[in-house]
Amino acid sequence: MFLLMGSATTTRADSEEWLANAFSTPAKTGKSVSGVAGSKRRGKANGDPQDSSAVTDGSTSSDKKPDKPDVLIGDHFAPSVAGKWQWRVTRTSWTETDEAAYGDFLVGIGESDCKTTHECLTSPSANPIYHARNPPGMQFFADCADLPYVLRGYFAWMNGLPFSFSTAVDRHPGSDTSKGSAQSFQIIGRYHIVPPGPDGRLTLPEISRVSTAHFRTPAVYRAKLLPDYYPVRIDRGGVRAGTVIFDPLGHIAIVYKVTEDGVAHFIDGHPDNTLTRGIFGSEIERWGPESGSGFKRWRPQRLVGATQGRDGRLHGGRVVLANDSELSDWSEEQYYGTGDGHSDHSRAKDSAAKDGRARDWRSAKFAIDGNEIDFYGFVRLRLANKGFKFNPVDETRIRIRATCQELAQRVDAVDAAIKAGMHQRRQPPRLPNNIYVTQGDWETYATPSRDAQLKNTFRVLREDVERFLNLSQKSSPFIRYDGNDLRQDLMETYEAEAANCNITYIKSDGVSQTLGFKEIKSRLFKMSFDPHHCVERRWGATSSVELASCPDDKLKSDWYDAQQRLRNEIVRTIGDRMDFTIEDLRRHAREDSKFGDAEPPVIDVAPLFRLTQ
Repeated sequence: MFLLMGSATTTRADSEEWLANAFSTPAKTGKSVSGVAGSKRRGKANGDPQDSSAVTDGSTSSDKKPDKPDVLIGDHFAPSVAGKWQWRVTRTSWTETDEAAYGDFLVGIGESDCKTTHECLTSPSANPIYHARNPPGMQFFADCADLPYVLRGYFAWMNGLPFSFSTAVDRHPGSDTSKGSAQSFQIIGRYHIVPPGPDGRLTLPEISRVSTAHFRTPAVYRAKLLPDYYPVRIDRGGVRAGTVIFDPLGHIAIVYKVTEDGVAHFIDGHPDNTLTRGIFGSEIERWGPESGSGFKRWRPQRLVGATQGRDGRLHGGRVVLANDSELSDWSEEQYYGTGDGHSDHSRAKDSAAKDGRARDWRSAKFAIDGNEIDFYGFVRLRLANKGFKFNPVDETRIRIRATCQELAQRVDAVDAAIKAGMHQRRQPPRLPNNIYVTQGDWETYATPSRDAQLKNTFRVLREDVERFLNLSQKSSPFIRYDGNDLRQDLMETYEAEAANCNITYIKSDGVSQTLGFKEIKSRLFKMSFDPHHCVERRWGATSSVELASCPDDKLKSDWYDAQQRLRNEIVRTIGDRMDFTIEDLRRHAREDSKFGDAEPPVIDVAPLFRLTQ
C-alpha cells in the first residue's frame, strides 16, 4: 500500500508500550519511536498479562474502529491510483481563501447537532458542500487525536489540495526523560499526498497513525522534520476556526468559532467516534512550552518539485512545511506571558528573560493595557472585541449552560456502553494499565477522562463565581456590573439555569430516571466510569429505590466501592500505572496512598451565594 522512498523503512512499534503519550519505547529497528498513542497500539494476543487491552471478556477492540497501521519512519508517499475516488491534487498550496473555507467547514460541523465524525461528514446540514461527494458506504472514524487530521485531510481531498502529516515520533533532543516531566517529541516520519493523487478512500484512514504524542512537540523545535503545528499569538488571528487546543493530559480539541465576547468554542472527538462540543476555560490546564500545549495552528504546506504534464496536470513533488521564521503569528506568549502587557514577543524565541517576561513559564504574568490578569481572563479579553468587559451574571449563565451540555453528552456516552452490552460482561480481575489512556473496549466505553472533565467544569463554575466576586469588590477594570447586589443576582441566575438543566437516563428495568443539575452535582463523585457497572451506578445512584433495578452482582458492587478514590480525582494521571486488582485498591485506601484522593474537592458554588441546602 505504501511507496517507500530512499532509505525510509516501515516499522511496527513495540506493543509493550503502555503510554506513548508520556513515554516512547524501543521499536524493532532499535529506534525509540511512537507512531500511535498507547491507547491505539495493536495489543498482543488476548489474555497476555502484559497486554493492557485484555480488560474485558476476551474482547479487546470495538468493531467500530479501523485497524491501526504500522509506524512509518522517514518520508513516505501515498501511491497514486486513478479512478473516481482519486485524491486529485490540482494545486500547490493552501491560500487564505482555502483557510477561510476550512473555517466555514468547521463552523458547519460545530453548529450542527451531529454526534459522530461519520454523521458530521455525511450529514447535509453539517456538511452541506461536500457530503454528496462522499464515496458510497465510506465510514469516517476519528478519536481526539485523529479528528484534526481527519477533518483537515478530508477538506484537502475535497478541494484538490496537497497534504502531509506526521507518522512517527522520537524523543526531542534535550527532552527531559524523567517520569512525570513534560516530555517533548520530534517528528521522524511523514506521509505525503502528492499529484496525481491516491485513492482517498484508502488514504484518509492512514491518518489513524497519529496520536496525542504528535502534538507534544516543543515551541522551540530543533529537529529535522517539522511538526504539523506551531504555537500562535493569542488574538483573533491566531485563535480562530481551525486552531487546535492541546491539553498534555491527553486530549485535543478544534476551535470552530470565536464569538464577539471572546469565547472559543470547540469540537472534540472520543474513542467511540462521538463528537462533542465545549468552550475553552481553566478546566483545560495551562502547561509549559516543552509540552507542546495550548493553542496551535497548522503549518502552511506547499507542494514543491512537481512537474506539469502536457495535459496540464501536476505530477510528483513533495510537501514542504513552513519554518518558524516564515510564520508571522508564531509566538511563545502563551507560555512566558506578556511582561509589561504591551510588547509583542512573537519573534523573541529563547529570550524571555530579556524583555521582562518570566524565565519560568510557571511565573509568567499576563496583562491587558498594563493591568495584570490571569491567563484565562487574558485569553478571553484578547479574543473579544475591543472594550469587552466581563459581566459576572452573563459569565455564570454561559458556564452553567456549557456544563449542562457536557452532562447531555455524557448521556450518549453511557448509552453507547449499555447498547454494547458492556454492563453484562463479567468484571475483569484488573483495571487497565492506565484508566485514562489505554486501548480496546475500555478506551471506547469507559468514561474516566470524560468524567474528570465534567468534574472540572463544576470546579471551574465555583472558581469563576469566586473570582468575579473578588474582582468586583476590587473594582476591577475588567468587570462590568450595573446591579446593586452581585451575590443575589448570581444566585438567581444559578437557580434559574440549574432548574432548566435536566438529563434523563433509562434504568435497567426500562423506567426513565430524570436528574436535575443540583442532584447531579451532589452525586458527581459517585458516578461510575467503569463500563462493566449497571447504568444506575454509572449515574451515581446510592438510594435503595434507584438501585433496586441494578443487576450488578456482589463482585461488581465491591469493585464499585473500591474505585471511590479514583472517582474522587479530577486530574487525569496519565503517567501512572494503574492496573490494580480490587485488593490493590483496598490497600491504597487503607494506606491513603498517592493513587486517587481520599475525599473529593469542593465544587459546590451555593455557599458563595450564602445559600443553605
